[in-house]
Amino acid sequence: MDIVYLRDLRIDTIIGIYDWERRTRQTIILDLEMGADVARAAATERMEDALNYKDVAKRLIRFVGESDFQLVETLAERCAQIILDEFDVPWVRLTLNKKGAVRGATDVGVIIERGERC
Repeated sequence: MDIVYLRDLRIDTIIGIYDWERRTRQTIILDLEMGADVARAAATERMEDALNYKDVAKRLIRFVGESDFQLVETLAERCAQIILDEFDVPWVRLTLNKKGAVRGATDVGVIIERGERC
């Protein structure tokens, strides 16, 4: 299996359990690795045969930007499910970083893998 990746996708959203977090948009950062077979796209050079990472990014920007989950775990799960369901991807590894959520830590978040890695 090949991997198509997207790193450092920054999206402003409402996320958190505290009252102040519910009133203030915060930036989350997504890193994605998505299972794909790039051989066909490489052979044909047709966008229709490739995983369109721009479309993935646009879809997640819209979804995350409109969301208001309390937990990063929930947001990560929903994003992974969108990728699996809407982009015909068999496997995804998603890192959701909520930078600055813990004083003294540079990064904090979750890493999940969903689907079957071929």
